Amino acid sequence: MVAIAILDDYQNVAHSFADWSRVEAAHQVKVFDYAFASEEAARRELQGFDVVCCMRERTPFPRSLIEGLPNLKLIVTAGMRNAAIDMEAAAQRGIKVCGTDSGGHATAELTMGLIVALARNFHIEFANMREGRWQTTVGRDLRGRTLGVVGLGRLGGHVARMAQAFGMKIIAWSPNLTDERAKEHGATRVAKDQLFREADVISVHMVLSARSRGIVTAADIALMKPTAFFVNTSRAPLVDNAALAAALSAGRIAGAALDVYEVEPVPAADALRKEPRAVLPPHIGYVTEETYQLFYPGMVEVIEAWLAGKPVRVIAG
Repeated sequence: MVAIAILDDYQNVAHSFADWSRVEAAHQVKVFDYAFASEEAARRELQGFDVVCCMRERTPFPRSLIEGLPNLKLIVTAGMRNAAIDMEAAAQRGIKVCGTDSGGHATAELTMGLIVALARNFHIEFANMREGRWQTTVGRDLRGRTLGVVGLGRLGGHVARMAQAFGMKIIAWSPNLTDERAKEHGATRVAKDQLFREADVISVHMVLSARSRGIVTAADIALMKPTAFFVNTSRAPLVDNAALAAALSAGRIAGAALDVYEVEPVPAADALRKEPRAVLPPHIGYVTEETYQLFYPGMVEVIEAWLAGKPVRVIAG
């Protein structure tokens, strides 16, 4: 019998979105609907499991954790990319890492929603209604404003096209962006400093890697207009978050919307939770019914294929 752990199922919906009955008929499946408090906690609770199913990057699997789980043979990640898994360490221990299909629009849709939320002060006005008050703010139109996209790949391209439907002008920068690629998405390629100086809204859509870590620096944030908004639905380590927090606290920028954080879940006492200029969803960019209808059935498919000795969607190992 194989022991299988489904990790970070915060909504406890793994069994709602996929049929695990064939797997459970012969094997043990345990759902963890909470985040581990530490790597040591993860090591302790995952002892004895042969298979772990990861919901994206919610639980990191560095070399130290992988080496502390001697029974581990298969890691299944939602999607085909997971920067939180040490792929080299897994491969060296003969552990297969496999992925699932993933959707392409959920995070882009959330990004556009967050831009609207910032422009119209949803976080303030929703609180007003709940607390018995009426409107207290004046919002802004998006039409005619400039959106600066940092990273004009698949997701950045989706956001650029959505923003054009709102009448926004699009400028973009990334290290390897070409004029031709920018034009494909209705954007104008500009220098990085120009983007941070001119954009009314800046949205980050880079893949996290050793090269892109910290790509948005304190100097970049210092260039932003005091009326500008900053949005990050990609990965927290892409940004100098201390500099961003300082700019928000001092009122040097108008606001920020973040769906990704350096520590997740964000500690209850973290000062960021009380920042009045911030819109802060709890990393829900990909958390939609349609995406989960790909993730969880894909996990079942991967496990069944591996059990049959014919692994599919192999990323490493």
